[in-house]
Formats: sequence, C-alpha cells, structure tokens
Amino acid sequence: MAALELYTTRARVWIPDVEEVWKSAELIKDYKNEDTSLQLTLEDGTNIEHKLDPKKKNLPYLRNPDILVGENDLTALSYLHEPAVLHNLKVRFIDSKLIYTYCGIVLVAINPYEPLPIYGTDIINAYSGQNMGDMDPHIFAVAEEAYKQMARDERNQSIIVSGESGAGKTVSAKYAMRYFATVSGSASEANVEDKVLASNPIMEAIGNAKTTRNDNSSRFGKYIEIGFDTRYRIIGANMRTYLLEKSRVVFQADEERNYHIFYQLCASSHLPEFKILKLSSANDFLYTRQGRSPVIEGVDDTKELSTTRNAFTLLGINESYQMGLFQVLAAILHLGNVEIKDRDSDSSLIPPNNPHLMAFCQLVGVAYPDMSQWLCHRKLKTATETYVKPLPRLQATNARDALSKHIYAKLFNWIVEHVNKALITNVKQHSFIGVLDIYGFETFEINSFEQFCINYANEKLQQQFNMHVFKLEQEEYMKEEIPWTLIDFYDNQPCINLIEAKMGVLDLLDEECKMPRGSDDSWAQKLYNTHLKTCSLFQKPRMSNRAFIIQHFADKVEYQCEGFLEKNKDTVNEEQINVLKASKKFDLLVELFQDEEKATSPTGQVPGTGGRTRLSIKPDKGRDKSSKEHKKTVGCQFRNSLQMLMETLNATTPHYVRCIKPNDFKLAFSFDPKRAVQQLRACGVLETIRISAAGFPSRWTYQEFFSRYRVLMKQKDVLADKKLTCKNVLEKLVQDQDKYQFGKTKIFFRAGQVAYLEKLRADKLRAACIRIQKTIRCWLARKKYLRKRSAAITIQRFTRGYQARCLAKFLRRTQAATTIQKYQRMCVERKRYRQKQAAALAMQTILRAYMARQKYQALLREHKAVIIQKHVRGWLARCWYKRCLYSIVYLQCCIRRMKARRELKKLKIEARSVEHFKKLNKGMENKIMQLQRKIDEQNKDSRSLNEKLVSLENSYSTESEKMRGELGRLRGAEEDAKNKTNQVSSLLEELEKLKKELRVTQQEKKTIEDWAQTYRDEMETLVSELKDQNGSLKKEKDDLNRMIQEQSQQMTEKMVRSIAEETQQLETDLNEERSRYQNLLSEHLRLEEKYDDLKEALSSNVTKPGHRRTDSTHSSNESEYTYNSEYAELEDGSRAAEDVTRGIDTSLTLKLQKRLTELEQEKQSLRNELENKEEQFQRARARDDVEFKKARGAELEYESLKRQELESENKKLKHNLAEMRQSLLGNAAANSGAPGSPAYKVLLDQLNTSCEELDVRKEEVLILRSQLVSQKEAMHHKGTMTEPSVFVDDVSKLKDSDEIKQAYIGLKDTNRSAAPEFHQLNEDGELWLVNQGLKETIRLLEHQLQTQRRTHDNEVETLRGELQSVKEENSRQQQLLAQNLQLPPEARIEASLQHEITRLTNENLELMAEDPAASREARVAILRRMVDLMEQLEKQDRTIRKLKKQLKVYSKRIGEMGAGQTEGQTSPGQMVEEPIHPVNIPRREKDFQGMLEYKREDELKLVKNLILELKPRGVAVNLIPGLPAYILFMCLRHADYLNDDQKVRTLLTSTINSIKKILKKRGDDFETVSFWLSNTCRFLHCLKQYSGDEAFMKHNSSRQNEHCLSNFDLAEYRQVISDLAIQIYQQLIKCMENILQPMIVSGMLEHETIQGVSGVKPTGLRKRTSSIADEGTYTLDSILRQLNAFHSTMCQHGTDPELIKQVVKQQFYIIGAVTLNNLLLRKDMCSWSKGMQIRYNVSQLEEWLRDKGLMTCGAKETLEPLIQAAQLLQVKKKTDEDAEAICSMCQALTTAQIVKVLNLYTPVNEFEERVSVAFIRTIQTRLRDRCESPQLLMDTKMIYPVTFPFNPSSLALETIQIPGSLNLGFLTRV
Repeated sequence: MAALELYTTRARVWIPDVEEVWKSAELIKDYKNEDTSLQLTLEDGTNIEHKLDPKKKNLPYLRNPDILVGENDLTALSYLHEPAVLHNLKVRFIDSKLIYTYCGIVLVAINPYEPLPIYGTDIINAYSGQNMGDMDPHIFAVAEEAYKQMARDERNQSIIVSGESGAGKTVSAKYAMRYFATVSGSASEANVEDKVLASNPIMEAIGNAKTTRNDNSSRFGKYIEIGFDTRYRIIGANMRTYLLEKSRVVFQADEERNYHIFYQLCASSHLPEFKILKLSSANDFLYTRQGRSPVIEGVDDTKELSTTRNAFTLLGINESYQMGLFQVLAAILHLGNVEIKDRDSDSSLIPPNNPHLMAFCQLVGVAYPDMSQWLCHRKLKTATETYVKPLPRLQATNARDALSKHIYAKLFNWIVEHVNKALITNVKQHSFIGVLDIYGFETFEINSFEQFCINYANEKLQQQFNMHVFKLEQEEYMKEEIPWTLIDFYDNQPCINLIEAKMGVLDLLDEECKMPRGSDDSWAQKLYNTHLKTCSLFQKPRMSNRAFIIQHFADKVEYQCEGFLEKNKDTVNEEQINVLKASKKFDLLVELFQDEEKATSPTGQVPGTGGRTRLSIKPDKGRDKSSKEHKKTVGCQFRNSLQMLMETLNATTPHYVRCIKPNDFKLAFSFDPKRAVQQLRACGVLETIRISAAGFPSRWTYQEFFSRYRVLMKQKDVLADKKLTCKNVLEKLVQDQDKYQFGKTKIFFRAGQVAYLEKLRADKLRAACIRIQKTIRCWLARKKYLRKRSAAITIQRFTRGYQARCLAKFLRRTQAATTIQKYQRMCVERKRYRQKQAAALAMQTILRAYMARQKYQALLREHKAVIIQKHVRGWLARCWYKRCLYSIVYLQCCIRRMKARRELKKLKIEARSVEHFKKLNKGMENKIMQLQRKIDEQNKDSRSLNEKLVSLENSYSTESEKMRGELGRLRGAEEDAKNKTNQVSSLLEELEKLKKELRVTQQEKKTIEDWAQTYRDEMETLVSELKDQNGSLKKEKDDLNRMIQEQSQQMTEKMVRSIAEETQQLETDLNEERSRYQNLLSEHLRLEEKYDDLKEALSSNVTKPGHRRTDSTHSSNESEYTYNSEYAELEDGSRAAEDVTRGIDTSLTLKLQKRLTELEQEKQSLRNELENKEEQFQRARARDDVEFKKARGAELEYESLKRQELESENKKLKHNLAEMRQSLLGNAAANSGAPGSPAYKVLLDQLNTSCEELDVRKEEVLILRSQLVSQKEAMHHKGTMTEPSVFVDDVSKLKDSDEIKQAYIGLKDTNRSAAPEFHQLNEDGELWLVNQGLKETIRLLEHQLQTQRRTHDNEVETLRGELQSVKEENSRQQQLLAQNLQLPPEARIEASLQHEITRLTNENLELMAEDPAASREARVAILRRMVDLMEQLEKQDRTIRKLKKQLKVYSKRIGEMGAGQTEGQTSPGQMVEEPIHPVNIPRREKDFQGMLEYKREDELKLVKNLILELKPRGVAVNLIPGLPAYILFMCLRHADYLNDDQKVRTLLTSTINSIKKILKKRGDDFETVSFWLSNTCRFLHCLKQYSGDEAFMKHNSSRQNEHCLSNFDLAEYRQVISDLAIQIYQQLIKCMENILQPMIVSGMLEHETIQGVSGVKPTGLRKRTSSIADEGTYTLDSILRQLNAFHSTMCQHGTDPELIKQVVKQQFYIIGAVTLNNLLLRKDMCSWSKGMQIRYNVSQLEEWLRDKGLMTCGAKETLEPLIQAAQLLQVKKKTDEDAEAICSMCQALTTAQIVKVLNLYTPVNEFEERVSVAFIRTIQTRLRDRCESPQLLMDTKMIYPVTFPFNPSSLALETIQIPGSLNLGFLTRV
C-alpha cells in the first residue's frame, strides 16, 4: 500500500535519537509526496519537524500497534526493523520482567542481574514434552526442542550460546545442561547426569574470573557434547575448550581478578591439609593482587573451594591428585613472587635462599639451583655448539611469567582431559547434544591477538548462522509451494578469507613467526602491502603504522600489532620445562608434561576397555604433544580446532541462544538502549530480522486467518471452503498481489501487512462498538426519558392536588384570619386606648404632684436662702470688720514700731550726750504727770461705774427673781415633757422590738418553708435516685448476667474453636505424617522395582537351566512369610549373582539394601509416631469433651440455682402484693393516705422491703464486679487470657450443685446491708413513689410468670415426647419379644443380650445428655454389667466349644467302634447307613459357615486363577464387586479355623506378591489398577470387620460376628495390606495422570469452549497450538468424558465412596495445577477473554461434580487458585481500590503468581489496556507481609495422603456363590 495510506494523522513512527537510539513520535499532519519534512509530536508533548532526505526521502520506521508490542516472538511483529525489536525487548524486560524472547530460531536472553525463580524442577517439568511455541520463551524450551528433535529426527543437535562477557552465556549453558540431566535421567547406576553437572563448578573455578563486566566471566570457550543412548538417556559427556586466556594468570587489570581457584586456595589456607602449601592472603601474591579487587561481594571462596573439591571427588579425582593440583597452583603463586634483580644491563640474578622460590621448588620437587639458574639464563644451540646466555631482568621476568602461563595451561588441559575421562561410560553412544559456550564479538579501546581470534570465531559462527537461517526460509517456502526469489543477505565469506585464506592475516602471521628477525612492525608492513589495496574490508589507521582495521559483520575493529607474534609463538624456555620434567618427587607434574599415552587416570579406570566407545570428538589444541605439533603456532591450532568445531556444528541441527547485557553497571532490570543495540547488531539478531523482513515474515494458517479476520468478512463472503473464503477476502482487502502469497496450509504476508489488517480490524470493531454504544445509549436515554416522564406526570398530579388543597386551605384560613384580625384589632385598639388613657391620667397626676412639689421646694429654698444669706452676710461683715480691724491694728503697730525704732535710735544718740539726759529727764517728768492725770481720770470713771453697777445689780436681782419663778415653772413643764418623751421612746423601743420580732418570725417562717421545700425536693431526688439506681442496678445485673452468659458462650465457643484448631492441627500433622509415610512407601516401591530390574538383569546373564529368578518382597512382615520354594530360588539367584559379580558393580546393591533397611526403620518409626499421634488426638479429644461437659454442667447448676431463687422471690413478691391489695380494699379512701393507716404501713413495709432487696442486688452486682476484676487481675498476673470468662471457669470448677448453692448463698449473705429508715419520710409524694415501684415490681412478676408459663409448656412437651418414646419403646419391646419367641433358644439368648446392650447404650446416651454425673455412674454400672454379661457369654462359648469337640471325638469313636463290630456281619445296606449316623449329630446351621477349604498344593492354582489370570472387565460386569477379596478372605478363614499358621502366612504372602506382580505387569491399565485397589481395600475391610475387635464389630450382624477369626491376630498383616493399598492408590493416580496430562492444557486453555470470545493474535516463526478444535484436538468434553469413564469404572468395581472422593479430589488438583502452571508460563493465554473461557470451563467441572454428588469431597477447593487467576485476568487493574480488591480476592495465589499473571497480562484487542508497572509495584507492596513459599508453579507431582475409612460389608459370607468361570472348582465350601 502507498505511503499516503500509512503516514496519516495519528500514525506513530520511530525517529533516531542520540540518547535512546530510537524515540517514538506521532504524526500531527498527513504526509504528502511533495513534503520535505514531517510534523511530529513526541510522547512528552513536544512538537518537532523531522527533515526528510530530499534525494532518498526515507520515511521514518512505522511503529507496530500496541496489541503486538511485547510479543514472545519478534518475527510476529508486523513491522520488522531495529526500533521495533529494541522496543519489544525493552517492554518485555522492563515492564513484564521477561528476560527471554524469540527472534525466529534465535532465543534472545537478557541478563537480569538478579536471581529469578524460573529455573526450578517444577519449571523443568512444565516445559518437558511441550512444543516450543506453546510456552513462553525460555532456555528450557530451546533445550526441550533440541532433545525432542534428537529423539524424533535421530539427528545430533547443538545449542550455540554466544554473547559478550557478562551477558550470561555460562549460566544459560549451565541451565541447558541441567535440563538435559533432569529430563533424560541416567542410563546406568553411575549417575552420569550428576557428573555432567559437577563439571561446572570445576570449570568455573579454573576457567572463570572476575572482570569489570562480569563477576563470573568465562575466559575460555567450551563445547560440551552430552551423549545419549538409544533410549535417549544420558550416558556421558565430553568437553572441548578453546583459547584459554593464559595472560590473566600473570596480569589483571584494575577491578579484575585472576582465576577463581587461586582465591579459593588463599581463602582456605588456614585448613590443616593446606598448611603444606605455605599460602596466605591473596594480597600477598603478585598474581592475585594486581587487580586490587580480591573479594567478590556475596561470594564465599572457602565454600566455593569445598564445592570444587566435592565435584572433583564425584568425578573420581581422588584426594592425592587433588592435593597435587593444589600444589601446582600454589607453586604458580609462589613463582610469581620470585623477585629477579639486575646483575648488570645484560644479565640478572635471583638472590640466594629466596623463600618463594624455595617454596616453589619444594612444592614441585625440583632443585633450587637448577630452577634459579634457568630462570635467569637460556641455552642457545647453533650448528656447531651450545652455549648459555644470561637474560636481562625484563626478559627473565617475562620468561618466569611465560613458565607460569605454560604450567597453568598444561594443568587446565589435564583437568579437562580427566573430566572427560570421568564422563565417559561403557555404554555405546547413539546421539549427542552439544552445548557451545563461546565468547561473543568483542571490541575494546585496545584490541590484541585474543580479540582477533574471538572475532574470527564469531565470523565463522555468523556465516553458519546466516546459512542456516536462509536454509530454513527456503525450506518453508518450498514446503508451502510458493514462488520465492533469492533473498539478499550479508555474506561474510570475504572477511573469513581475509583472515584464514592463503596469504591471509593468520598465514602472514605464521610466516613472520618463522622469520629469524620477525617483528610486529614488519608483519604490519606485510599486511599493508598485501591487503590494503586488494581488499575493501582491510584498512590502515591514519595515525598509526602498527595497527590495522578489519570490517567485521558487526563493526569495524582496530587491532594493535604489538604482541601478536609473541602470543602466536607462545614460547617457553625449554630448559625450564626439562627441570620440571626431572621432578622425581611429584608425579603429577611429570604427568602434565609427558605424552598423553603414558598418562595415568586418577579415577583408576583402565583406558580402552572393551565395549566402551569414545565420543567422536577430535582432541583440543595442545593435546598432541609430538614435536611437530609442539611447533604449531597458537593461531594455527585455533584455526584447526575452529574448523573441527564448524564441521561438528554443520553435522548437527543448531539452536541459537544470544545473550544480551542490558547495562555495564550490573543493575537489576536496567536497560541501556545503546549497549543493547550494539549487541543486537553484533550477535546477528538484526540480521535475522532483516532476512525475515525481506521475504514473507508474517504467516497465518487459513483457519487462524479466518478466525482473526472474520469481522472483516460479510455473510455472503463466508463459504464452506475456508481457504477459498480467505483468498476472496484478502483480494478485496489488499489490492497489491505482491504483498501476500497463498501456500498449501498458510498465507504469507510481507512486512507491514498484518499491521494494516489489524488497523482495518480495529476500525471495523471500533465502528461496531460505536454503533453498539449508540444503540445502547439511545435505549438507555429513552428508558431514562420515559422513566422521567412518568415520574414527572405523577409528580404533577400529586403537586396539583396538593396545590388545590393548599388553595382551599388558604381561602379558609384567609377568611378565618380576617375575622380573627377584626376582633383582634378591635381588642388591641381598645386595649391600647385604655392603656393610653390610664397612662395619660397617671402622667397628669404625677406631673401635677411633681410641679406642686417643685413649687413648694422652690419657696422653701427661697425662704431658707434668705435666712442663710442674712446670717452669711452678717458673718461676712463681721469677718470683714475683724480683718480690717486686725489689719489697721497691725498697721498701726507696724508704724508705731517703726516710729519707736526711729525714736529709739535718736534716743540712743542723744543718750550719749548731756543734753540727751536732760531731755530724757524732762520727758520723764512729763510722763509721770501725764500718768498721774490718767490715774485720777480712771478713779473717777471707776466710781461712776461702781454706782452704775450697784443700780444694775438691784434691777438684776428683781428680774432674776422673776426669772427664777419662770424657770421653775419651765422646769416643771420640762419635767412633764421629759416624762412624756420617755414614754414615747419606750413605746418606740417596744414598737421596734415588736417589728424586730416580726421580722425574725417572718425569717424563721421563710427558713422553715425553705427547709420544708428543700426537704421535699431532697426526698423526691432521693426517691428518683433510688429508682434510677434500682433501674441501673437491674440493668447492670442484667448486663452482668448477659455478660456471664456471653462469656460462658464465648468460653464454649473458644473451647470448641480451640478443640477444632487442635483437631485441625492434629489432622494436619496426621496428614503430613501420612504423606511422608506414603512417600516413603512410593520410594520403597521404586527401590523394589529397581531391585527387581537388577535381579532380572542378573538372571538374564545367568543361563542355568530349570532355574528362574522370581520377585521378592522387602516388607518387614513379608520377610517372615516367604515360601520355602522362594528361599531355594533366592539361594539359586544368589549363587548366580556370585558368578557375575566380576562384571557388575555390587556397591549399588549394597546401597540399595542399606537404603531399604533405613526405609523400613523409618517406616516403622513413622508408623509408631502416627499411632502415637492418633492416641494423643483421641486422648486430647476425650479430655476436652470431659472438661467441656464439666464446665457445662457447672453452668447448668448455677443457672438452675439462680432460677430457683428467682422463683422464690417471685412467690414472696406475689404474697406481698396480695397483702397490699387486701389492705387497700379494706380501708376507706379518706384514711388511705394517713401516716398511721394500715395501708400506709403496708406500703411503707413494701417500700422498705423493696429498698432492702434493691440494696442487696446492688451489693451482689458490686461483689460480682469485684470478683470479675480480681479474676482479671489474677489471669493477667498469670499471663493468660484476660477476659471475664474466668468467672465461668471458677464456677465450672465447683464439684456439684451443693457447692454452687453454698457459694451463691454466701455471696448473698456477704452482700446484705441495713436498709435506710424510711419512717422519717414526710407525707408529700411518698405513696406515689411506692406505687411506681410496685408497678415496676408487677411488671417484673408478670414477665417472670410468662417465663414460667413457657417453661411449663416446654416441660409438658418434653413429657409428651418422653411418653411417646416410652410407647414406642414398649411397642418395640413387644415386637422383639415376639421375634425372640420365634427364635431357637441359643439365638434367643444372643438376641436378648444384643437387645440389652442396645437398650443400655441408648439409656447411657440419654443419661449423658441429661445428667453427666448420673450418666457416669450409670455408665460404670452398665460397663460392669456388660463385662459380666460378656464373661458369661465367653464362658458359655468355651463350654459349647468344649462340648462340640468332645462330641466330635465321641462320634468319631462311636463310628470306628460300630464299623469294627459290624464288619463282615451286616448287609451292604446297613454298611452304608452306619457312617451316616454320626453326621446327623452336629448342628444344622453349620452346613455352611462362610469358609472355603483348599489343599496346600492348590494354593498356586488359587492365586493364578483368582489374581494373575483374572480379567477385571468380566468380573466387574457379571459378578458382585469385590468377589476376589471375599473368596480370599473365606479361604483365610478356613486356615484360621484349622489353626494352621503356615497356611495363613503363605496365603497372605502369595496374595500380596501376586497383586504386586499383576500391577507391575499391567500398571498402565487404569481398569486393572482400579479393580485391584477396590479388592485390596475390601480385603482389608474384611480383615478388620472379622478381626474380633469391638471397634470394627459395631455394624456386624450376629451371624457375621460368628464368622470372626478365632485363632490369629492379623493386625500386622492389615498394616502390610494397607501399605499395599497405598501403593496401588499411588499407581492409580499416576496412571490417571498419564491419561489426563495430554488433555488438560488443550481442553482447559487452548480450546475455545465459547467460540468467538477470543481472537487469535498474530504469531511468529514459533507456531503455538491452535485453539480451533481439529479432529485430534482434546476439548473440555474430552476431559469430562474421561472423568466419567474413571468414575464409572471405579463404581463398577465397588470402590469405596470415600476413596472415590479422594481420587476425584486428586484428579481436580492435577487439572487445576497443570492449567495454572501453563497459564503462568504462557503470555498469550493471559487475557480477559481467556479468563472468561477458564471460568466457564471450571463451571462445567463444578457442574460435573454436582451431577455426581461430589461437591463435598474437596475437589472444588483445589480449583480455587485457578478460579482466582481467571478472576484476576478479568477484574479492573488501575486504582488502589482495585489493588486492595485483588489482594483480598487472591488468597489462594502466592505473591509471585499474582505478579506473574499481571506481568503476563496481554490485551488481545486494542480496547483492552495493559497493566501499568506502578500498579504491579502497588500489588507487591501490599503483599509484602505475606508469609508464603516463593515457588512460582504448583507441584503437579504432589499426591494427597490417602486414607481408607473402615467400610463394613453387609454381605453375608455364607451367601456368596463362586461362579464356574473363575475355574475354582478345587475350593470346597465348609
């Protein structure tokens, strides 16, 4: 199709990128032819423009649809190119954690750098026998394909494993060999497969080393041929090695190590046996410390050395040789430490007594002087003379290192040679599978001779690979008969010619090595001159004259010429070799350097023994030590060995494994695209893709194409011929005829066509989905619209009705409101008017009064103000006058003082003079005169004043007299007033006193009222609190009772649970013991078969006439019961064995015998342990039953006691209630409430009683609480459980009911306390409280009355039932009496005894149910009575037997006497009648007693006719089930009856041996195995049923009890037969598994039971099995038909139903396990549609179980993991809620299985989504705490332990008839 159709909008492409190599982008614009660029959008949303080459216009690669991403096969991709391959590998590796991917015929393996659980034995078993395309890619699938083609085509195979260092080549090769060793097994007793695997640790120790890229890098190439015999079992192996890196012995780069063996020896130097080696730490030796990395993280070199030594031992290299090897290796280390010093510029020397050289010489047994001499000198020979030349220090050091390398190479070759000798056996090889582990293409910064040889080998392998791929493509086209043209592919023959042709690189190198003065420079010039102009693949670097470039198939590589000649010559000083050869103390060293024919084998084998053929392997390089071969260069040897390798590979069918290293940092699951692309280009994977893409890479069968693209066809296009239909449709869909071709069975498509068809299919499905969504959405919308319309109409109807009602209501309310408002408003207005009027009047009154008061106050204030002003003004005037007067006086004083001072001053001045004194005297005289005049004037004034005073006194006296009279009168009036005032004050005081008393009285009254109210409230509160307390205490009491009941129930449940858990644990332990025991039995059987095979092999070598080796038994019981003839035959066989012991290794026989003894001892110990477990289990169950019954009995006693007390209280309360009613009815209503009335007293008494009872209950509750708390603390103290249930435990410990009663009464007495005095209560509200309390009491009494009524009804029903049972018992007794009367007297006694035992047993059971204590006593009495009866019965039996024997003796004597007396005297008729007379004496019921008599010589005939030659089909159809078992048991009964122990022993032994023989002969026939399993079980049940053991005689009839064995106890033989039944059961399971195994995967997974649900995805070259049912394909119906056949066969043979259930459970486990394992290993099966198919198939299996009535056998539970895996495929897987749902749903799956399914989940259609990595990590985080096995697959070999429940037969032995078809006429009925 044109690019315009593909490069459209939203098309995804790949564009180059520097970091990621290729980056995904999406077109945002359609491409047109004239466009020069593309408009793209990257995944991160960035828009870019991608330029196109204007000349080529190479469009970017298209990306495959998401549905094809992650495919198992890269060739299944529609677009095959480099980015598609890289992206598919990355998605599988990073997202799905899948390391293997197919690329056509190549398996690409990516190193995960972490251990993965995908290499176990279960994985090997899962891949064994599967087609390569049916399972996910795996190294085991490649190994299985090689093994299958070897067996099918009878052609040798090769597996070529290549890759660079660190890619995992060695591990892949190791796993391939492990697969062959596990699947094929060994053909001899030598366990060759173990030896093949044991060679790996040896070769890793001496040939692997740590590099910067890999911790365990193989530094040599190896090709291992694993040989097989004609039955394709491993018989031996051979190994060829290539190009060991010898330089690593003497030099290591940084972060690298020498070979592992050196570090292992240094790490183990402390061991005593290694002291002689004189080793120490690896850092002490030059050869081990140069890399500065002596330790590998996580590797213990000491343990690794132990593993290496064990491998040496297993391969037959004894201890002496091992120590020799270690001495050589230690000597190499010491040699490296030998220090060589300069003597001068041309010579060197070793200092004397060098410790390391001395250690070297001591270890290899050579002379110190010789070695010291030739390390520093060399011998040169000329034609005439020989002379010794000293060596400079550098050359001597190089010679020393060359010697070390040469010794190690010789040692390496010696080990390889002897490993090959150990792996060769005497059996002739028929075919082989070779595993080539060789280095991949290498290119480093500096490439030397080693890289040149490696790349040369890879060129040869790539050429072979290209030719093989081209050949396969050609064969496919020719097979399908389609036209084909020659595909152009890269041919690297020119590069190979450049290297190996005449005058090639190797030829010129060898020529230069022969030149006397040849050098690397001259060789480089020869290369330039020869190839630079003639070969385009050879180039010269620009900046170097000592290097050359070769264009290899993978890349250009530049090689440095320096060192090529030296490495190619590989020269060693011959004198040094001679010194080593001269060693006389160390034979191994001499052996290393001598010819191969003279070498001795450490295993003690003599080479060339007759009958042994060596593998067709040519010897490796350096094997031939002739002088001519010794001169061959390394390049020549490598070319020859490579040529032989290619010849070997070309003669085989190759299988390719390409190992890829994902990153250089050894990070787990980290993918570096650059490194991956380099390796993909180098290993040829991309070349395979290119070859496939050049032709028709996509191939479909017509049926697959029709199934996948049926949606693109119309109905008219579908024809009956699918091939013609596909042709017509394809011609319409793809117009270009060159894009496809029609073959015979397939359609071939060009690259990209499948993607185009997928696009058309997706578009068609998308259009169909849109149409479906449109229709569904329309239907949903219309349905929603109609629902809404109906709802709207309904809502409208109701709304309108509601609105009408609301309107009417509104109108009514409006009218009423108007009337109401009218009157209301009138009322309001009137009220408002009146309020206003009253307010106005009040305001006027107040205002007028206020105004009057204000006016009066104003007048009063004015008047008082005037008075105040008057006084104030007067006071102010006076104050002013006083101040003024004071001021004037003061002023005058001041002025006068001033004047006086002045005068005084003048006087003082004058006084000093005469004049002054004069003046002073003159002044004094004047003053005296003046004073005299003043005195006179004052005398005159005083006389006048005295006169006035006398007159005034007279007037005053008169007036005073008047005033005295007036005063007396006033005083009298005052006295009167005082008296009256005193009277008023006293009255006021009295009034105040009265007021005070009134206030006190009122206060007291108020206080009393408050107190009364408070008291009343307190009483009411107290009563209410008491009521609340009463209710709460009752509630608490009920809660406690309920708690006690719950605790008792919990305790009971806990006991039951603990008993159940213990039972389950014991059952689990029992099943484990059974499983171990049965596994030992199977191992025992396998060893028996192996022993029988050995005996047959021995007998085949012995040719004695008349003697034949027979089967032997190894059972502990059978060893005692073998035939005497067998002893003779065994002696003959032993003598024959002695004759052939020289040709046979007898060690295996001794080992087998020892193993048999150990197994028998272990079997016996397991049997004893099993019996102990069963006894412990029974003892524990009995002990738990007794404890539970005791506890339950104590509980019942406690409850009954409590019930009795409640009944007594109920009666008391009823009596009190009756008294109260009588007292209330007998008194008047008026006096009923008086405090002294009788009713009041009765009520008060009742209240006191109730309160007392309430208090008692309260105390009981408190005591119960305290006891519970104390019990809790005690239990907590003891560290046990802390639940309150211990109270019930204490109750359960009481012995009987008396103790329980005493404890309960004591509890009540301790809790009783004094009641409060209620007679002090006042009268307010007390009767009402009492009444309420009585109501509560009445309710309680009514409830108790109802409870008693129900109890009474139950008791009545119980009595009626007992009466009915008594009637039935009476009728049964009458029937038994009638039957007994009809029986004979002896049978009547037995029947009556049996009836008595049955009656006593029933009574015992009834007593146990009713009263355990009484039942125990009754049980003891019954047991005693039964013992007495049994003793009586035994005495009677002994008496009867004694009488019978005496009767027989007497009758015999009478017969003999009668015959002797009448001999010769009686007539012939009388002689006939006489012997008959004693025959009539025995009982008539002994005519047939269920026994068969046979003669001893007929025993072999019995076994032959009944077992060996019996056809199960005829017996199963025509005869009763288990007839052979019944016949054998009847014969055994007769032998027991005769008390013949030898006959019993031989019969049982021959029976067991014959059954084993027939099973060995016809063990693959399900019908035969089922038949003998049924008969063996029936024979075992008969031995139990008739053993006389009471445990097995419960279901026997009286007649069957008579047939019990009487003389022998065959319990040990029952165990032997049980073991035989277990072996037969295991054989049945294996036979059934072999039949079902091919059907399961096809029927459960591959076949589409529901057609059309899942489409077939495109497949690659590895075609998987089609899901379309062909004629030979198994379907689910095939499985169901086979299950029906199994079930019907077992039912016809009379197999026990319980055994059938166990077989069906095992069948379903196998189906579920195989289906789940294949689901976990097949990515194409993990899809949503496949989950639906699986669930449907499982439902069909469940329906089959339901039809057969086997739903309870546990088979459905075995399918639970498969069901959950199918559900996991179908559930949503996005959010955290989905993760939580998955974790809770998938309980039967392990974490590894869940993660594996999620990683493998693959959408079949584009509409499905992949599971994100983040979601898977969320699942892993949530499941991190699960404790489970890390195993990925289920164990399909697991067999559930089988049990044989006892199933007695109701068939009477005396009724069995022996048919004539069995040819058993020699048996006589007794």
